[in-house]
This record gives sequence, structure tokens and C-alpha cells, in this order.
Amino acid sequence: MALDVKICGLKTDQAMAAALAGGASHVGFIFFAKSPRYIEPAAAGRLREAARGKALAVAVTVDANDTFLDDIIDNMRPDMLQLHGSETPERVAELKARYDLPVMKALPLSEAADLERIKPFVGVADRVLFDAKPPKGSELPGGNGVAFDWRILTGLDAGLDYMLSGGLNAANIGDALRLASPPGIDISSGVESAPGVKDPALIEQFFRAVKAVRDDRAA
Repeated sequence: MALDVKICGLKTDQAMAAALAGGASHVGFIFFAKSPRYIEPAAAGRLREAARGKALAVAVTVDANDTFLDDIIDNMRPDMLQLHGSETPERVAELKARYDLPVMKALPLSEAADLERIKPFVGVADRVLFDAKPPKGSELPGGNGVAFDWRILTGLDAGLDYMLSGGLNAANIGDALRLASPPGIDISSGVESAPGVKDPALIEQFFRAVKAVRDDRAA
């Protein structure tokens, strides 16, 4: 089965080149001002051009209003929206209709009971992204470099289309893929040399680790 890989929080040409060279299926841009990965819509629009025809460009927002979303859409022309705040199923449906774009809804997890959060979004969101709940005191809903117990995902409906995020890196991606077998993975802080600073060498290392696991499973 094909594995989608999203490199999120891109801000430089070098990081974009590394993501595409590694075979990223999705590239993400963060439009949340408190994040060290924040990028202006116009800058994201320029950067995403390298991904056209190679990877889907994802605009990541957190409870954004329509005015800001309009600016993002006009400047970046994303292929997908990712909602990483407290957006309701009604808001997801509203934005899908407004922009005629697929929407991925991020849901925070820490225990199996949290999987109940999925139900209202089934049939509404095009995809779900599971991320770890933020550490106490964090202002960031994602990109905190923390993981959750991936074993809680083993009971999911086999037909659910989702991405696994939260604390992934080259050292643990093998365990994540073996335990959860997700259809997609999303990484941000795990390929950074400092908060918000993507390291092309770490991106390359991550893709090598993913390939090694997939080669082992194929064998």
C-alpha cells in the first residue's frame, strides 16, 4: 500500500527541495502566527510552485476566519486545507463548500477514548490527522515534538483515511509504522535543527528511515 508522507512547516527553498527529492506526497505551510513555522501567504505561494505536479500543497490553519483564509487561498492556491484548531464539523463542511477544496481535520489524542472525537467528522472531513495533545502550557496545537501511544490506532476502522503525526523522527518512525500501519504520516519538528528551522539532511535521513522499514516489510 502506498504511504503518504507530508513534510510540514516548510519555509525555505532548500527544505522544499529536500522534501520533494525524498518523495513527499504532501508539503505543508503553517499559517498560525504563534508558530515558529509561520509563513506569510505570499511567501508560501512562491514556495509552493516547486511542488506543482509533484506533491499536494496543504495550507494549515488554526481557527482562521474567512478573511485570512481568503488571503491564503488567493496567494497560495493550496490543494488542500488542514484545520488544526477547534473547528466543528459544520465549519469543515462550510469551508469545503466555500473553497471547493478537500479538508483534513486534525484531532488531538492521548488515549483510546479520544478516538470518539472522530465520529462527528466521518463523511464530512476528507481526511483526519491524529496528533498528540499539546503539553500543558503550549500555545501550539501541533509541532510540539511529542508523541502519543500509537497502539491505540490499531482498533480503527480499516477504511478510515488518516495521517499520523506527533513526535515522529527518523529514530522512531519504524516503530510507528509497524505498530499503527497508518496510510499517511506527517512530520514537522522531527526534521528540524531548531524550532522552525528545517534541516535538509534530517529530511533526507527521515526518508531513508521510512524506505528501510518499507523495504523490510516488502521482504
